[in-house]
Amino acid sequence: MGRRNQTVVSEFLLLGLPIEPLQQDLFYALFLVMYLTTVLGNLLIIVLIQLDPHLHTPMYLFLSNLSFSDLCFSSVTIPRLLQNMQSQDTSIPYAACLTQMYFFLLFAGLESFLLVVMAYDRYVTICFPLHYASIMSPKLCLCLVALSWLLTIVGSLSHTLLMALLSFCADHVIPHFFCDMPALLKLACSDVQVNEMMIFIMGGLVIILPFLLIFLSYVQIVSSTLKVPSSRSIRKAFSTCGSHLSMVSLFYGTIIGLYLCPSTDNSTVKETVMTVMYTVVTSMLNPFIYSFRN
Repeated sequence: MGRRNQTVVSEFLLLGLPIEPLQQDLFYALFLVMYLTTVLGNLLIIVLIQLDPHLHTPMYLFLSNLSFSDLCFSSVTIPRLLQNMQSQDTSIPYAACLTQMYFFLLFAGLESFLLVVMAYDRYVTICFPLHYASIMSPKLCLCLVALSWLLTIVGSLSHTLLMALLSFCADHVIPHFFCDMPALLKLACSDVQVNEMMIFIMGGLVIILPFLLIFLSYVQIVSSTLKVPSSRSIRKAFSTCGSHLSMVSLFYGTIIGLYLCPSTDNSTVKETVMTVMYTVVTSMLNPFIYSFRN
């Protein structure tokens, strides 16, 4: 389709964050500290879980995978952002852009599925405490983690291959700090209907369906707790589910606010802030949330 001049695109330009030049160094230091905190916090959780035999349980197996996902999720975007903030050259090669998009989708989807798996673990803990060991067997736990990885790999690879088939126009400026899939589609000169259909289908499977499953699991948890209401059972349920519920609220709250509740003035700043929330802040806070619980 020739709605704009087509050309062979070898690189894209990332506009980055809408930050005043005088504030560039301040935000660079802020994002650097946040990234280092994310890496150290999640690495610490992974190492401690591996070293302590008492933590070789289903919940901590899922948590170690979630920490690895958070670590990689931030590493996909923040190092490039920091580099661009200190460099006059904000270009990113075409192949590197698609690679960044692939891994961004991979670890975002993996986090969504792992939160579902952790919700199921909490559901079994509260609703079937006597059968927990038999239900949450090591084999089932490994299968749930492997399935989460498989589904996200297939989904992100599908999006990336479809994106690679598109032709791009002379306008190759991405108004974002990373290669976001919707931003890339706006630059395409080819027909993007198949891509948009895949986004709709995979978005339902990766975001909407997991959110509904988590919601249903908590409905069952609340129902089970209220059947025999007591301060002890309520405290136990809160202690068991509080950390996970906090992570779910952070992750899905920002995504819903960004994609399902668009601003009336179509604010790019608002979209950027919300994206930073679920790509940087959530990954940084998760280790603190679980550390306070334990």
